[in-house]
Amino acid sequence: MMTDPIADMLIRITNALQRRYQTVEVPQSRLNMQIAAVLRDEGFVEAVNVTPGKPRAMMNIRLKYLADEEPVIHGLKRVSRPGRRVYSGYQDLKPIEGGIGIMILSTPAGVLTDHQSRQRRVGGEVLCQVW
Repeated sequence: MMTDPIADMLIRITNALQRRYQTVEVPQSRLNMQIAAVLRDEGFVEAVNVTPGKPRAMMNIRLKYLADEEPVIHGLKRVSRPGRRVYSGYQDLKPIEGGIGIMILSTPAGVLTDHQSRQRRVGGEVLCQVW
């Protein structure tokens, strides 16, 4: 059993980017699916597909690269962990890497970026940062 599936997903994506893989396979969970959807909507990954299987369904995440084979994602950082939860109000959310990156939060309104969280005036648990 995995204790931190979000960190596992972020590490798999980081490792795949370092090896310049086109896709990465991640175990599916509801929260992983929502985080991957935010990454897709914000333009950090190309597509997210689910392949059913036993004992667990898997997500195939197609990674996005620039014309010179440089990955669009330059960094991923897990902020809140099982051993240390990090919560933030919408007023306390600061831009990541000068506004280039995003923070992904789990809020009562769902999984949102820091920009969406400020617009809706809702805070929550800071899951990760992407730049």
